[in-house]
Amino acid sequence: MTLPPPPTQIREPGPGARALRAPFEARTWQETLHLLLNLPVGIVTFTVVVTGLATGLGMLITLVGIPIIFATMYLSRGMGVIERARARALLRVDVPAPYRADPPADTWWRVHVSRFTDPATWVEVGYHLLMLPVGVFTFAIALAFWTVGLSLVTFPFYAWALPNDVIFGNGLQIVTDEGTVTIGPYGVQVFDSPLALVLVFLLGVVLVLATPWIVRGLATANRMFVRGMIGSDLFARERTLTETRAAAVDLAAEDRRRIERDLHDGVQQRLVSLAMDLGRAKEKMDADPDRAKELVTDAHEEAKLAITEVRDLARGIHPAVLTDRGLDAALSSLAARSPVPVEVSVDVVTRPPASTEAAAYFVVSEALTNVAKHAKASKASVTVRRADDGWLTIQVQDDGVGGASIVEGSGLAGLRDRVRALDGEMHLLSPEGGPTVLMVEIPCAS
Repeated sequence: MTLPPPPTQIREPGPGARALRAPFEARTWQETLHLLLNLPVGIVTFTVVVTGLATGLGMLITLVGIPIIFATMYLSRGMGVIERARARALLRVDVPAPYRADPPADTWWRVHVSRFTDPATWVEVGYHLLMLPVGVFTFAIALAFWTVGLSLVTFPFYAWALPNDVIFGNGLQIVTDEGTVTIGPYGVQVFDSPLALVLVFLLGVVLVLATPWIVRGLATANRMFVRGMIGSDLFARERTLTETRAAAVDLAAEDRRRIERDLHDGVQQRLVSLAMDLGRAKEKMDADPDRAKELVTDAHEEAKLAITEVRDLARGIHPAVLTDRGLDAALSSLAARSPVPVEVSVDVVTRPPASTEAAAYFVVSEALTNVAKHAKASKASVTVRRADDGWLTIQVQDDGVGGASIVEGSGLAGLRDRVRALDGEMHLLSPEGGPTVLMVEIPCAS
């Protein structure tokens, strides 16, 4: 029997291959173009912002300066949009706009004042002012290294057209008079013109191979500068916290409405029926003892059903077993009540905070409810792990028909908002035909 050949493994190129390939990669020239464009862009942005603010502040006493300052602010925002697009195209970094959401436009001026007082607006103005010195630096470095490296590489092809004495900067001198070449500040003599040309060519090759890595270092610093000034993580974090806080408030209100609905439609109706049965039994106690006994029996059954519904309702809010025995016991109890066979694996040595445990329990509960209702699955599995980095990972998988999606207003959207309220993340993989995998990560460092 002939064994099939082993699969071909894709090897990562070595350092030498990467160094030789770097000058010819599109990334190198895109980043070089971005560094060179920083200077003309910086001249334009600096001029626009300084002119607009100086004119507006100088004319504030006449009130004409107010619309000029607001116009400058909107010009700054427009230039910020262009800068984020330039970074996305040339630096391959996605920088989301850091502005906070506009308030309701109940008055004509409210949105404009909100944008004017947005801290991200003025950080962006600072970016446009700093682009000029940054542009001078990146333009000079990128242009100098590329021009010197390429001029040295091509030197053997145009050396014949140069005068006899050629000097490169302070450290490299080349004298081609009668075949004599001097290289370096210490006057190393080379008495062979072809050898001198080869040495110059090799020096140029070294510079050309090193320049892409210098460019990439500058581009990396430029990415940090762009993200920090016109896509600040601080403002994005503030916006995220605002959104998650609003989602948490909405979830709390929805939970309260759900509890009220369950109490009104379930337990309350049971208790009303129980009271009516007991009232009828009391009336017939003397006249019809047998009928009174039947009514008392029915009332007893209603009381047991009411107790069961109250217990289920309390378990849905926060089960006692979760508080007493932790996630392993609570999820095992949850799986035992599922109509779909569920395999549970919990590896949590140190118990996470109560809020994290409650969120994990609710995620698994909702996920298993969806599996039972919609997935048409024959089995499911729940895996919970607490990693060393302080994150609780929950994975719920089933072998159902798939096709699940997160739609606003759905149960999965509610789960996502609940997880985000705890700074967690939720991912759903559910192709048509299955399987469906729900992955949730919640920070639980205490």
